[in-house]
Amino acid sequence: MESRSLRRRTMQAVRSKNTAPEMYVRRLLHRRGYRYSLHREDLPGRPDIVFSSRRKVIFVHGCFWHGHNCRRGHRVPKSNTEYWTAKIARNRSRDIKTRKKLRTAGWSVLVLWECWLRDEVKTMARLERFLEA
Repeated sequence: MESRSLRRRTMQAVRSKNTAPEMYVRRLLHRRGYRYSLHREDLPGRPDIVFSSRRKVIFVHGCFWHGHNCRRGHRVPKSNTEYWTAKIARNRSRDIKTRKKLRTAGWSVLVLWECWLRDEVKTMARLERFLEA
């Protein structure tokens, strides 16, 4: 029973906004002089970072939560496996629909995966290619 309550507290502490990977990307962008808004509720999926004048949005996805095809994203929890597999599949499906809605509305979308952020030079190059295109 103790492990269930600990697990519950751990899962409740997981954020959907202002995560460490998101804050890292925001700091990189700000240092380079880019200005943006955050989590616009009027846009599908409430993108993490929004460049309104450029009509570009960035999502910073956690590999586990959004089912990336890296080692961390492919990890399946040992307990409640069926629940987590279905949850991550729903997240992936929702992400695809959100990107499609944004693109249909004329927005360019960049998804940055948590595992990609380890290399600051490559991350900044990706961001600049996206924003300056």
